[in-house]
Amino acid sequence: MFQRLEKDHVVLDEASLLSKLWFSWIDPLLCLGSSKPLNIDDIPHLGSEDEALLAYKNFNEAWSIIKEENATKNTKYFTLRAITRVYWKSMVVAGICALLRTVSVVATPLLLYAFVSYSNLERKNLKEGVFLVGLLIVLKVVESLSYRQFYFYSKRIGMRMRSALMVAVYHKQLKLSNLGRRRHSTGEIVNYIGVDAYRLGEFVVWLHVGWTSVVQLLLAIAVISSVVGLGVLPGLVPFAVCGLLNIPFAKMLQKFQTEFMAAQDKRLRSFSEILNNMKIIKLQSWEENFKNLVQSFRQSEFRWLSEYHYKKTYSTVLYWMSPTIVSSVIFFGCVVFKSAPLDAGTAFTVMAALRTMSEPVRLIPDTLSSLIQVKVSFKRIDAFMLEDELKQDDVQRSRKGDLGLVSIQGGSFSWDGESTSLALCDITLEARPGKKIAVCGRLGAGKSSLLHAVLGEIPRICGSVSVVGSVAYVSQVCWIQSGTIRENILFGKAMDKAKYEKAVRVCALDKDIESFDYGDLTEIGQRGLNLSGGQKQRVQLARAVYNDADIYLLDDPFSAVDAHTAATLFKDCVMTALAKKTVILVTHQVEFLTNVDNILVVEGGQVTQSGSYEALLIGGTTFEQLVCANRSSIGLFDDTSGSNQHDVECMNQMKGDKLCSNKESEVEIVIKPKFQLTEEEEKEAGVIGWKSISDYIFASNGSIYAFCAATAQFGFVATQAAASFWLAFSVQNPQKSSLFVVKIYTLISSLSVVFVYFRSLFTVCLGLKASESFFSDFINSVFNAPMLFFDSTPVGRILTRASSDLSVLDFDIPLAFQLVMAGTAEIIATVVIMALSHGKFYLWAFVLLHPQNMSKSAGELMRINGTTKSPVMNYASETAHGVATIRAFAVADVFFSNYLKLVDTNAKVFLSSSAALEWLVLRTEALQNLTLFTCAVFLLLIPNSYIAPGRVGLCLSYAFALTARRIKQYMNIPPQPPAVIADKRPPSMWPPKGRIDLLDLKIRYRPNAPIVLKGITCTFKEGKRVGVVGRTGSGKTTLISALFRLVEPHSGRILIDGVDICSIGLRDLRLKLSIIPQEPTLFRGSVRTNLDPLGLHSDDEIWKALEKCQLKSTVSKLPNLLDSSVSDEGENWSMGQRQLFCLGRVLLRWNKILVLDEATASIDSATDAILQKIIRDEFANCTVITVAHRVPTVIDSDMVLVLSYGKLVEYDEPSKLMEINSAFSNLVAEYWSSCKQE
Repeated sequence: MFQRLEKDHVVLDEASLLSKLWFSWIDPLLCLGSSKPLNIDDIPHLGSEDEALLAYKNFNEAWSIIKEENATKNTKYFTLRAITRVYWKSMVVAGICALLRTVSVVATPLLLYAFVSYSNLERKNLKEGVFLVGLLIVLKVVESLSYRQFYFYSKRIGMRMRSALMVAVYHKQLKLSNLGRRRHSTGEIVNYIGVDAYRLGEFVVWLHVGWTSVVQLLLAIAVISSVVGLGVLPGLVPFAVCGLLNIPFAKMLQKFQTEFMAAQDKRLRSFSEILNNMKIIKLQSWEENFKNLVQSFRQSEFRWLSEYHYKKTYSTVLYWMSPTIVSSVIFFGCVVFKSAPLDAGTAFTVMAALRTMSEPVRLIPDTLSSLIQVKVSFKRIDAFMLEDELKQDDVQRSRKGDLGLVSIQGGSFSWDGESTSLALCDITLEARPGKKIAVCGRLGAGKSSLLHAVLGEIPRICGSVSVVGSVAYVSQVCWIQSGTIRENILFGKAMDKAKYEKAVRVCALDKDIESFDYGDLTEIGQRGLNLSGGQKQRVQLARAVYNDADIYLLDDPFSAVDAHTAATLFKDCVMTALAKKTVILVTHQVEFLTNVDNILVVEGGQVTQSGSYEALLIGGTTFEQLVCANRSSIGLFDDTSGSNQHDVECMNQMKGDKLCSNKESEVEIVIKPKFQLTEEEEKEAGVIGWKSISDYIFASNGSIYAFCAATAQFGFVATQAAASFWLAFSVQNPQKSSLFVVKIYTLISSLSVVFVYFRSLFTVCLGLKASESFFSDFINSVFNAPMLFFDSTPVGRILTRASSDLSVLDFDIPLAFQLVMAGTAEIIATVVIMALSHGKFYLWAFVLLHPQNMSKSAGELMRINGTTKSPVMNYASETAHGVATIRAFAVADVFFSNYLKLVDTNAKVFLSSSAALEWLVLRTEALQNLTLFTCAVFLLLIPNSYIAPGRVGLCLSYAFALTARRIKQYMNIPPQPPAVIADKRPPSMWPPKGRIDLLDLKIRYRPNAPIVLKGITCTFKEGKRVGVVGRTGSGKTTLISALFRLVEPHSGRILIDGVDICSIGLRDLRLKLSIIPQEPTLFRGSVRTNLDPLGLHSDDEIWKALEKCQLKSTVSKLPNLLDSSVSDEGENWSMGQRQLFCLGRVLLRWNKILVLDEATASIDSATDAILQKIIRDEFANCTVITVAHRVPTVIDSDMVLVLSYGKLVEYDEPSKLMEINSAFSNLVAEYWSSCKQE
């Protein structure tokens, strides 16, 4: 029994009918869970009918048919119609179960009437009594089993629907056009999967609850009319009036829900972008600004949420009023029409029938609310599923003929798909198999767009594109998956050891991999966060080489690596390993162009020159300017490096030299033995239900609201019980007239409605306060978290908290809180009534309340269910960022297959947890029914239909466990040091000089991790330009991280003008430092907001900054000038232009210390030379620290710092270092040798 279940064992499909009815098929798993904490491997696999692939195939088939049928007709509700077409039979079966339960519930009052009549007989017939008890048993068993099966079967169908839609959305994003991706950001797509698809998974339950509630109401009215005759007619009038009054409320709720979802999309879109670019936000100390932006979106969202809940309160009161008014009017009808005697039998049968109305009355507002949410979600998914897709005929692809041929004839292309805004115009390109084509030009010329045209990523307006053979693509913006280095290189292909080792070797990754504790099984953080820029580029390149494609499209792959590595990669990888392949190489390194077969010069979206290197060197042309700019930068140290013509020998020596070694490469910063980077998602252990409730109440300071809501609920139950007691004791009293009895009953019942209003109002106030408090604490905690948290936590995991978990907190938990209060109050009232009616049965009530042994296992399953959702959303988010690479490599099917596995894992846990919950509720109800059977004759006042408090408490407990607790985990992230230390604030003019002293600086990224910077001691004098050089992974970027305190020193100190930077607040430090980062980052918004996010500068100042950073001409041509749009992460601007934006920021925010971290890596040599002059002029009196791979960038520095695997190798003036056989002179020699090849 306690053995682990077989991995491929499908328990549910093999279960017998009785086992399915009684849910005993889940027994082995629950027993296992009671003996040890469950994990994902313990849970049985899904049957083939429940798998996501089959669900998606069925949905896709139905979608295609409906789309074809309605091509020119109705385009609404495609998703709903497709879902209905696939699952209508299953939904009918679920409906039958719901109907059986409804009939059983409504028949109970009639049985009660029979019991009362039987008890009033002077001579009782034992057979008749036994028959009545037997009938009661049958009714309750049918009610319980049918209801449990209805819930489980509906959840199972809903799970299939949910899986189908999650997969459909994911599959759609793999085919989404560029225009579609602009309309639907990554955050929105994650929202469709994590919120909308999940909500549609509840569609079946709410649909059936809706119509069965109406049927239950009508049947209850029929039961009442059979007892009181014409007296029921007056009662129908207030019932109809209350129903009609709810129509405008329903319309308002739908509007509020739609507006809420739109506001939520904006927040998630912004939050997703912020999380992906948190490093630059922290470097610039923009946390407060971007946090306020997210909170402003949340405020808009919260406004609609408040409107929704407050209006729903009025709607709820209307529904609760109806049975109270109806019962009073019916009793008046009985008195007036004399259609039935107002005795105990009549009164309590009517009361029991009205109690059967109380459940649908309570559920109808929630059902309407949920169905409105479902409707909104259907519309949102419809809009996404009908979005533009990439046109497959834009590129003619073939695997037969001249493998490696790429041809574009007269091609014009536009990102918007319109001929009015062409990105490329009249392009003609022919790359024969095995040829090497280089593409060069100034930034923003259209070089990357040319590669996208070959890939089919940019819509073709005219002309033709032909590609023969397979394609491998290396993007300019590195896209690295979460996972191991090996997984990133293999990229879904089978391991071929010889080919794999060759790919690693020619991409110069072998020494990096050897230095890692886990070798090529080293885990890479999301988007390669724990790799240096050069390492990410080389992993991408190795992925392409291993793919063994016919055509290679390389978009500036050498920009982030040093000159020696770039030369090695070009020679060993491009010219040797890919010798027989067609290569189209976009590059700014013109020194490599002498070796290629053809060069294309792109300018203004057109190919202005094409030919060999010598043929293009015509005076006055763009190409000649690019080459001259490169030569002039080389000329800065031509004479000096001429004395170092032992460059080949130097390079040979350095292969064994300490400088060449990458043994302390930056990957080590987050790797330590026996611990990989991304930690497993935390899940709570133990019984946490009531702890979660207390967290929900006290964390939001809502104890007053909770107390008032509980008081109102008990007041409601008390007045309801008082009304029942009044009837019980008054109808038999001949001294009281029937009219008087009914008046007092109406008065007491009306008072109960007041309590209902206050209960709903205080619950809403508590819910809104909790939503506001939890979100505020969550967002503060995330923005105050250190950078290490973001390095080790997948973005999808954080987004899950901010989307689906928060949605449950906003909508579901206030409802669940009401249910638990209602259930608790009602069971207490029941116990009291039972005790007052017949004391011996108090013990049975205690049994009813007794906790169940197996709830621990059910809780474990619900907690695991919470942790399987984040990987699904994370994978979708990651795919959205790398979709161009995925399509280029034609591995969409591999990613699709991996996603199916994640969805199925989430589904199998959901199915088992649902079964465990129904198992528990069924047995709780069995105890309840046993009590009822035993007390059948005596307990005439027991509510015949109430939600078992065990079930409500359990549901609430688990809802909290999956939301409040999960969000609370991220409300207590260990914070980074304070932004401001009040008593240690530096002077307003600090730093006056800009002198930086590094004193025995040692850095490690985690406790017990290897030391990355090993005792650096040096001084950057004020007003000096300091160049920092070294191999890829030598610690250059880590030094910058230490300066900005993205990582705190392990030991040693950094002083700026005598002030220890660790003694002041982070904001005070970072606002006084300027940086142009290695990876330029833009945010969704406008040109103005990207240059001046804090809104501190005038338009005139911004235009001056644009002019200095060479962007004025580009921006002035845009129709909206400074208000021109910037799309998500700046995708509508080239990489080089993004770097210029970053330069514009530092020109606006002038500081005494400027850091350039590979700042011009994606810029051509000519623009680089102009920018270096601007930086020299603008920051003449500033301390400028330049981290660069281009030696000309640092050759004119006042001082050069050479790092090698975390140690300071040399620090001196470049002219002095060039006079000796130094590490720096060796770097210069390498660069010179690669340039001399021209």
